[in-house]
Amino acid sequence: MKKAIKKAMVILAIIFALIIGSSVLLSTLNKPLDRSNATLIDVTVEEGATTDDIANALKDAGVIRSTTRYKICSKIWHYDSNYKAGVYSVSPSMTCSDIAKVIVSGKETTNSFTVPEGSTIETVAETLAKDGLVDKKKFLEAAQNSDAYSDFGFLKDAQKGKNHLEGYLFPSTYQVAPKADEEQIITTMLNQFDTVFTDEYKARAKKLGYTENQIIIIASIIEKEAQVDEDRPKIASVIYNRLDDGMNLQMCSTVQYILGKAKPVLSVADTKIDSPYNTYIHSGLPKGPICSPGEASIKAALYPAKTNYMYFVVSEKLDGSHNFSKSYSKFEKDTRAYEKALAKKNKK
Repeated sequence: MKKAIKKAMVILAIIFALIIGSSVLLSTLNKPLDRSNATLIDVTVEEGATTDDIANALKDAGVIRSTTRYKICSKIWHYDSNYKAGVYSVSPSMTCSDIAKVIVSGKETTNSFTVPEGSTIETVAETLAKDGLVDKKKFLEAAQNSDAYSDFGFLKDAQKGKNHLEGYLFPSTYQVAPKADEEQIITTMLNQFDTVFTDEYKARAKKLGYTENQIIIIASIIEKEAQVDEDRPKIASVIYNRLDDGMNLQMCSTVQYILGKAKPVLSVADTKIDSPYNTYIHSGLPKGPICSPGEASIKAALYPAKTNYMYFVVSEKLDGSHNFSKSYSKFEKDTRAYEKALAKKNKK
């Protein structure tokens, strides 16, 4: 009797070990290529494609680690012979089984979102949360986790803390996998910045004598100050001229960043707010970028117009353009014209 019990226990132990081993093996086989990369890649599955064909297409697209692993998973979950032809959006963050389910289903719903030029980390978090793509609190916490994005060299000079990624969540339209989490979505935006800020841009920044982070700070100010593209290089020239002359930048946009809102006219009290972002009371550049600049503003920061302008103010035309001037007296005249036009408009 004892021998029978002992034998049964051994058999049960072997079965248990096999179950655990199979589970671990399956988990390893099903592991995604890059859990942090939720960027969607289109993969075409031709009519009549075999599991071998699909595995090769996925490997060529860079979304799976191994064709063998994919084929084993496909067989275990009985996906073979159930695939449907079509173009599917999948990502390296998806497991083999997740990818297979998409192709078997014959359809895929991707999450799309747009980050406009001039967005801040806060407004990006609000937009994505409103669309149901992230939890705002988790997104802001993920944005502060500098260790998660240490592979991005352009962040080495970025400020630390809650505004670490300010300026680097590149404005664009994105498509990400349905299950993409906060960190994956942030990584997707940082990858886009890395693509846009080319080696040419890096070399140009070095030639100007500025770090990449300083260029993004300047570009972010341009983004918030300019409303028409023609003004961007001229606004850039004013910034550089003031920096070279040792003048405070006195940019309204930097104070508006502190306030968290735009104001047509700043009060005297606004300009005296004690903050490292306040360019009215502090010389040089603000502590960090004040928004995510678009490529047009980045180009303007790298290739400013050559002018003697030291001042600019919104045009009395109220069409978004600016009047630029070399002298303070001309600037005062332009400012009075703008304020008069604005007051007239507000009376209507």
